Amino acid sequence: DADFTLQLANLLAPMVAEAGLTELLDDVEMPLAGVLGDLEMHGMTVDRETLAGLSVEFAERADALTKEIHGLAGSEFNIASPKQLGKVLFEDLGLPVVKKTKTGPSTDMSVMEQLAPKHPLPERVLRWRHLTKLKSTYVDALPGTIHPETGRVHTSFKQTVAATGRLSSDSPNLQNIPVRTEEGRRIRAAFVAPPGQVLLSADYSQVELRILAHLADDAALIDAFQSGEDIHRRTASEIFGVFPLMVSDEQRRAAKAINFGVMYGMSAFRLARDLGIPRRDAKDYIDRWFGRYADVRAWLDDTLNTAKELGYVTTLLGRRRYLPDLVAGDHQMRSRAEREAINSPVQGTAADVLKLAMIAVGDQISAGLLQARLVLTVHDELLFEVDEGRVDEVSTQIRELMEGVVELRAPLTVDLAYGASWAEAK
Repeated sequence: DADFTLQLANLLAPMVAEAGLTELLDDVEMPLAGVLGDLEMHGMTVDRETLAGLSVEFAERADALTKEIHGLAGSEFNIASPKQLGKVLFEDLGLPVVKKTKTGPSTDMSVMEQLAPKHPLPERVLRWRHLTKLKSTYVDALPGTIHPETGRVHTSFKQTVAATGRLSSDSPNLQNIPVRTEEGRRIRAAFVAPPGQVLLSADYSQVELRILAHLADDAALIDAFQSGEDIHRRTASEIFGVFPLMVSDEQRRAAKAINFGVMYGMSAFRLARDLGIPRRDAKDYIDRWFGRYADVRAWLDDTLNTAKELGYVTTLLGRRRYLPDLVAGDHQMRSRAEREAINSPVQGTAADVLKLAMIAVGDQISAGLLQARLVLTVHDELLFEVDEGRVDEVSTQIRELMEGVVELRAPLTVDLAYGASWAEAK
């Protein structure tokens, strides 16, 4: 292993240097490996009793949903079988086929979401899928991953899997537990702090939007962040032409969807579907957004043109993502690559920022200057174990470290929260 690694290093190092990526490797990825090693070895405490209770409850709820679905269908069938579900939806109930696969009509999540307003069965199926997936993937599987000697779960982090540079984890994967659903939050409640300590969450606030504002150098968007306002309310106020205090919940929701969706190349069709509004209204919202943040539009266009010319996009720290499908003959492949060209510089820069933050806090912890243990990272969040009596002191240190890792025109801000469990630390 050592011999082959050395041979590869000698072969790859000149290629890394030629691409201008030596600094990224030496100052980010290599130091981060040590931080991740410490994090993996330390692990997280998981409460078996909480998971056991959830397993029973989720099973009962899934059984109740099964009976309800069978009642709505008028017959029993295997809900997990796309073929049998498709027969019920499209033949027995006569619902419209939204899209097809090689094996027949699709019953994926997007299809079920579109069918949900037309009949109650698809919505129940979505809930059943959500429950059964969480039960099998986390509630029932996590106890088996608890190490017999440490009594903790030790996930493995991967630095070279996600194309954007984001970290991923497996064995078990702790990055896909949904935070926005009640069931997901209850699973997070099983991750607990040791006696005398709390779990402290430090979460970058709207980091991708701030990075977009910086990369595009959009004065209006930068000003919105520098003023410390509610960015979604401010955007709604500007694109709908009303005073901030007069912005309705619906207008703020639309502005929030556009604020985040623009980085992913969201279409008017997708926005209309997500908000449940006519497509012409969705297109009008997007046009008004780009009318207000014109520099973002110019940056998106320039980024896409440069990507087509070079064959790759870069993050703020120079990380590259090659996108050969930008010149693909297939329209779908080319469109997906174009969306990735727009999103990757933003999401990749966010990943770089989080890695710099992990290195900064890791250095302070190793030097004995920060009395905390880093136990998990999920997307834009770092999770620490902290002594109950040191929460205020440590929170101040962590905020200063995380907000100072890179200087953006739209300044970084960190939201902090703590509690006895991961669910409480939000």
